[in-house]
Amino acid sequence: MMSDLLLYEREYWTQYVHIAGIDEVGRGCLFGDVVAAAVILPEGLVIEGINDSKKLSAKKRDTLYDLIMEQALAVGVGQVDAETIDRINIKQAARLAMKMALEQLVVTPQFLLVDAEKVDCDIPQLAIIKGDANSQSIAAASIVAKVTRDRLCEGSWNTAYPEYGIAIHKGYATKLHREQISIHGPTPLHRRSFLKNIEVEQLSLF
Repeated sequence: MMSDLLLYEREYWTQYVHIAGIDEVGRGCLFGDVVAAAVILPEGLVIEGINDSKKLSAKKRDTLYDLIMEQALAVGVGQVDAETIDRINIKQAARLAMKMALEQLVVTPQFLLVDAEKVDCDIPQLAIIKGDANSQSIAAASIVAKVTRDRLCEGSWNTAYPEYGIAIHKGYATKLHREQISIHGPTPLHRRSFLKNIEVEQLSLF
């Protein structure tokens, strides 16, 4: 229920006016950036239908994305590319994307609700396990990050490398994706550190 999704917000609204929810998507992909979003919603606002982005249809996410962008006090997005992911590892890259998203906010939050992570900043924060299913602010950030990344997958990334099917699998390690990597080799947007994990699988595919 929506009242449950405001449990954490209500607790901290007694002390803070501007609370940002922060989440990232694309952590497990073989291809492309990891994308994070930070969202500050007005105190007391309920956006019906908001939930963990993974539980929503693409159409529903798009509708909610528009509502969030219209009604949020501030939205920030951060992206970290494959080369950086390979250099500093995916956990650090996800945290960096979150920090970048936070820095893009035009309103400075006084408190952060973060999906199971710690953002490198001096703002007080709370890490919530499965935060995108337990906080409306984090769920909103999850939707913004997911829609932003999906549009890259369906747009410029798919246009640049159409043979890999990025628009279909969004860069995850599906059978189709692994087969196309085996046939065509990795692109500059593939995460080389992730491909090492599937090299053994590739040998058994053919």
